[in-house]
Amino acid sequence: MKIFAISDLHLSVNNPKPMDIFGPTWEGYVDKIFADWKEKVGEDDLVLMAGDFSWAMRLEDTAPDFEMLENLPGKKIIIRGNHDYWWKSISAVRAVLPKGFFAIQNDAMKFDDVIVCGTRLWTLPDRTKPLTPENEKIYKRELIRLELTLQEAKKLQTAGERIVCMLHYPPYTFREEDNEVTALLEKYGVWRVVYGHIHAFCRQNLVLDKNGIKYYLTSCDIVGNKLTEIE
Repeated sequence: MKIFAISDLHLSVNNPKPMDIFGPTWEGYVDKIFADWKEKVGEDDLVLMAGDFSWAMRLEDTAPDFEMLENLPGKKIIIRGNHDYWWKSISAVRAVLPKGFFAIQNDAMKFDDVIVCGTRLWTLPDRTKPLTPENEKIYKRELIRLELTLQEAKKLQTAGERIVCMLHYPPYTFREEDNEVTALLEKYGVWRVVYGHIHAFCRQNLVLDKNGIKYYLTSCDIVGNKLTEIE
């Protein structure tokens, strides 16, 4: 079983929102992703999608977006991004997911010898730009949710399974320094971290080895609209 990742697809079948207004990288990006997906992914492989799946505002309006991917190979695992306004409760999301899709929200699932957990996260504090009181409140709440998902992953780890954590927001600032998020990921023995959210003017490494964990930035426009294999 191989593991792949890609994020920030921003699909909009029901209410088309052209992404190419954000630059040439977005021209025909869905076709490029699908072509690469079909070439790389097998039926037993995992494809991790770390948020911002659809522009839809209501859960029922996501159906055409999911249908686009339903026949692509692999087990598709999603978490919520900041633009996934359609995502209400995890139970409601799971109730409408097509076959082969799995949604994670502050919990974890085991796939053979890999455990996948995840949460949205939030903007991190920066020593040069403190968070507003409201953002500080959300950030602290997301730290709690991160630890919840990591605790659930550890409960499933009965035979040395590898833990992969999916985040939408980056787990560090552009300086890639240690922080409360990376400390939690290290505390719970995470093997790999997949995240997205960042688009233009990226100042982070696409792959970073940090204190025994390998981190992958997988926003589709930044990775050339191709799936990243998690080694």
